[in-house]
Amino acid sequence: MDSIFANLTILLLFLTPVASTGLVTLFRKKRIIGIITICSASLILVQVFIIISRIISEKTITAFGNMFYLDSLSVIILLSISIVGFVSALYSKNYMGRQYDHGTVDDKHIVRYYQGFNVFLLTMLVIPTANSMGIMWVALEATTLVSVLLIMLYYKENAIEAAWKYLIIATVGLSFALIGTVFFYYANINAGSADDAMNWTSMVHNSKLFNPNLIKIAFIFILVGYGTKAGLAPMHTWLPDAHSEAPTPVSAVLSGVLLNCAFYVIIRFHIISSNAIGPEFSNQLLIIFAVISIGIAAASLYFQKDMKRMLAFSSVEHMGLISLGIGFGGLLGVYGALLQIINHAIAKPLMFFASGTISQKYETKAMSKIKGIIKVMPVTGVLFLIGGLALVGMPPFNIFLSEFFILSSGFQSGQFLATSLVILFLIVTFAVFLRHLIKMIFGNPVVPMKKDDMGKLAIIPMVILGALVLILGVFVPQQLQTLVQNAATIINHGGFA
Repeated sequence: MDSIFANLTILLLFLTPVASTGLVTLFRKKRIIGIITICSASLILVQVFIIISRIISEKTITAFGNMFYLDSLSVIILLSISIVGFVSALYSKNYMGRQYDHGTVDDKHIVRYYQGFNVFLLTMLVIPTANSMGIMWVALEATTLVSVLLIMLYYKENAIEAAWKYLIIATVGLSFALIGTVFFYYANINAGSADDAMNWTSMVHNSKLFNPNLIKIAFIFILVGYGTKAGLAPMHTWLPDAHSEAPTPVSAVLSGVLLNCAFYVIIRFHIISSNAIGPEFSNQLLIIFAVISIGIAAASLYFQKDMKRMLAFSSVEHMGLISLGIGFGGLLGVYGALLQIINHAIAKPLMFFASGTISQKYETKAMSKIKGIIKVMPVTGVLFLIGGLALVGMPPFNIFLSEFFILSSGFQSGQFLATSLVILFLIVTFAVFLRHLIKMIFGNPVVPMKKDDMGKLAIIPMVILGALVLILGVFVPQQLQTLVQNAATIINHGGFA
């Protein structure tokens, strides 16, 4: 790509949420700032599609020297950020409007919400575009600070407690990640790199010269550190509290996108580690954490009484599946893991949006008090069912396909014990999740309720995501196949397609 065009493309991508934050601060009117944020998120989506078209034809993009570097792996994360950002902005208009009408938030909180939402998108956009592993770390730390303010938006005791728990655990985790990053930087310096020693491209280029013992220690720090932010067990304890107390659109972004951003950085370091010492060490660690995550999620789901906490533990399970696919390796496993990143980013926001609309209607998040959704909210009930069936891996919905690839890869690579354990845990998850789902969707409401789906702007984002869940379950577009295949090649072949 022409360097001037590349620089302009990246600059505009970052300036869009910056400009949107400025306009929100300037206008401060509830209706206007919601529209500004929707327009900004729409523009980001368009810009990402332009970047994708360039990546498909040119493989990589570099901008501002080597400060920014994008390949197929980068744009898979960018795609999930832009899609979830757009539908979340759309959903926010109705959701926050109703929160305002019910007196849950005032004008000041609405402005703070949209400011935070736009800055949150900005910090996440930096992660897959940066070449420097240091900048990735700074951007992930920034996502923590911004999302903490969004989680405690309501100033409720539970929300503040969840925000502090998230801040402390995520910061400790990212401190481990910083130590691991410094170790990789030191290894690159010793390999002869100079000014660009923190850049991922430089680390990949010099990785075969790295000290093997140092890289093993460094990767453990990276996996524990960024794994905390990605929601891998047993470092996941902040996740159910934070996701359940945040405003619903923020929960959707946290679960559908932010976890992916953290895992993206793990994948980047996994590539360097695999080049330096072979893939066996990092693969085994990823598989161990994956099995623990899926097992803990399966056990925890049984005891959940809060709808959003149930969805949060589901995210722990799905991050475990992504880790499992990368750990199994090979084209099939990595392809399945990357497809899982996209599929989960579509299905989970659908469920959070549906749960947010349902909790507003029923005025509770307690699953025992939510009955007969299909009778009270027919469209939302159907979409909630579709999202739930997708999350448990039912065909013909999208997650079935990626889970099938991951588990097939496990048997293909000879990881019979890990694969068998995961299948057992998935069966438990399937039974427990469906039990909760059926009780809420069917049956008779506890008290008589008016039939109402809470407005078009609540429904449209869910319809978009529901359609994608169905389409990607039976058909993966050629452009997306190309992106995922190229990204899988990058992971399996040392960093370059």
